[in-house]
Amino acid sequence: MYPYRPESMIADEFINDDEILQTIQFANENKHNVELIDSLLEKARPKKKGNGVVCAGLTHREASVLLACDIPEKTEEMFRLANEIKQAYYGNRIVMFAPLYLSNYCINGCVYCPYHTVNKSIPRKKLTQEEVRNEVIALQDMGHKRLAIEAGEDPVNNPIEYILECIKTIYSVHHKNGDIRRVNVNIAATTVENYKKLKDAGIGTYILFQETYNKKSYLELHPTGPKHDYNYHTEAMDRAMEGGIDDVGLGVLFGLEGYQYEFAGLLMHAEHLEAVHGVGPHTISVPRVKKADDIDPGVFDNGLSDDKFAKIIACIRIAVPYTGMIISTRESEAVRGRVLDYGISQISGASRTSVGGYTEAERPHDTEQFDVSDNRSLDEVVRWLMENDHIPSFCTACYREGRTGDRFMALCKNGQILNCCHPNALMTLSEYLEDYASEETKKIGYELIEQELKKIPHDNVRRIATENIEAIRSSDRRDFRF
Repeated sequence: MYPYRPESMIADEFINDDEILQTIQFANENKHNVELIDSLLEKARPKKKGNGVVCAGLTHREASVLLACDIPEKTEEMFRLANEIKQAYYGNRIVMFAPLYLSNYCINGCVYCPYHTVNKSIPRKKLTQEEVRNEVIALQDMGHKRLAIEAGEDPVNNPIEYILECIKTIYSVHHKNGDIRRVNVNIAATTVENYKKLKDAGIGTYILFQETYNKKSYLELHPTGPKHDYNYHTEAMDRAMEGGIDDVGLGVLFGLEGYQYEFAGLLMHAEHLEAVHGVGPHTISVPRVKKADDIDPGVFDNGLSDDKFAKIIACIRIAVPYTGMIISTRESEAVRGRVLDYGISQISGASRTSVGGYTEAERPHDTEQFDVSDNRSLDEVVRWLMENDHIPSFCTACYREGRTGDRFMALCKNGQILNCCHPNALMTLSEYLEDYASEETKKIGYELIEQELKKIPHDNVRRIATENIEAIRSSDRRDFRF
């Protein structure tokens, strides 16, 4: 029995420093224990159950052993297993989204973010509702259907009423064949009352990065502002779920603290959500510290090699098999291409991390939160995915059909979600191809769709999906979804 309490509602108890340090020690002591490593890999391997597939996952301590293991052939086996698990739950689908920055006003002193209050060189900007509308139209003209809205923490400039008004504006914009069908929200930790308001506004996932789970480092990295309160920030997901939001997204900013500590803390947080709410994280994001305005990532001394970064992603997939995994345009095309096979199921495309960036002809740098490493257009990213046998998905059907929280997890954990997501991905890809794609992308896309339709195991599902794709191609938009 571990000494920490995942069922506790107190951050210091479900993210227990002693347990993390003991976990790291245990992992380092057993990193060459081949018998144990083999048993963990076997435990995590997908097993057939009825008409579906189940994966046991691993505890934070078990997964930490795999992360510490430096035996090359075992690492390669981990990569293969991560791919096998990802295919079992998510297939070759990659969900597409874009961030939308509403405001960079912020009263926090986070030393790794250029929005920190002491930065006087960065221009401060907040979108008006007309500017929000224009940004949404620009995103719809690319083909995006799913957004993640971002804003600094400032109760004067960015109160919850402003965020709610922006969400209402985003959902109200219907431009040509474009609609934003799901708005995920990445804003500062707030109250149960405010989470209820976000739920009532129809948000998808509430996302909040912990930045670091090491409390000592956290307090040093957040010297001023409301974000300085470690427990209030770490317990935010519990308040969000109490407020009715049943899809939440975790993440740490790798590079701020030792990766072994962050990895264990992240998995402990996932275990806590399962223990208390019966639903683990809908998504886990894996950002790394990047250069931006007055921020030099080299000062943090915890940078990750691309190889170690890839292994972390694989081990998260093995440990938390059901979660969606997100990688953004912080990472280069090469890095993103590599880790798609190790567990990533969602990526951003054509991202602008500046306030008002989508309506600018040239990518503005003066209000960026971080430097973007992958500057390709959405069309280029979609074509690249398809050329590498991935299905770009613009689907939001689970959100619109109420398959969220425990309802989504029940389908995902027994492998049945594929029966909904695969045909929906093909239909929404067809929408994108008809409305937004270049001729080259369109040609590659329909060749891929034809191949993928044949893989749908259920005759009736395959027939309906085929009929709807044919209808989309003839401009008959039925908005049918499984």
